[in-house]
Amino acid sequence: MSDTISHSLDLVIPVFNEAENIEAVLREIEAKLRMPHLINVVFDSEQDNTLPVLRRWQESHNNVILHRNRYGKGVLNAIRTGLESASGEVVLVVMADLSDDLDDVAQMFLMAQQGYDIVCGSRYMQGGKQIGGPLLKSYLSRLAGISLHYLTGLPTRDATNSFKMYRRKILETFPIESQGGFELGFELLVKAWASGFRIIEIPTVWRDRQHGRSRFKLWRWMPAYLRWYWFAFRHRLYSRC
Repeated sequence: MSDTISHSLDLVIPVFNEAENIEAVLREIEAKLRMPHLINVVFDSEQDNTLPVLRRWQESHNNVILHRNRYGKGVLNAIRTGLESASGEVVLVVMADLSDDLDDVAQMFLMAQQGYDIVCGSRYMQGGKQIGGPLLKSYLSRLAGISLHYLTGLPTRDATNSFKMYRRKILETFPIESQGGFELGFELLVKAWASGFRIIEIPTVWRDRQHGRSRFKLWRWMPAYLRWYWFAFRHRLYSRC
């Protein structure tokens, strides 16, 4: 296998027993991403069934790097590890279950090149869509995103979506405080917005996974999401004083 290629975009993919999905994700990335890129895959343990598939892929591809989760088990720690391990100037979080629409990456990357610090994939703006998934989770996510957008001016209607692209300075500016689940992206978003960074959303289509089991823990992670929801409201309130 040759040395790692030069690149301008890093993808971060957390995995947990995604053997049924990961090769399809990698093939979709290969087919749809035209810019130079590295794929940072983060796993919890050597027993993860994703690893044999990934190591076979590495035999013929030089743009996949494996990282052991350095903060303990769980998706938040995996994403955090991946964000810290990424070396590109632009970093995108992608799920391993084929839920994110990789056709949108080119436009997101263009927006980042034009100076936006966070580019949010949005299911809840015109042109966006969610297909499948638990109804209660979808309703609460939509309610949170749309209410924050119209009541505080947060420049996306889909604050809770993990499908976000970050310029490196966002990751270097804000220490991550989240300790729960996927709310890490919500945290970085509202902190960046409160600090005046440039944020934009583009429509995206999210599809529920076809294989495996979702590990989203709605009720366990709800308090963590509420923390950053109220952070945004407090910032808006105090900025008007």
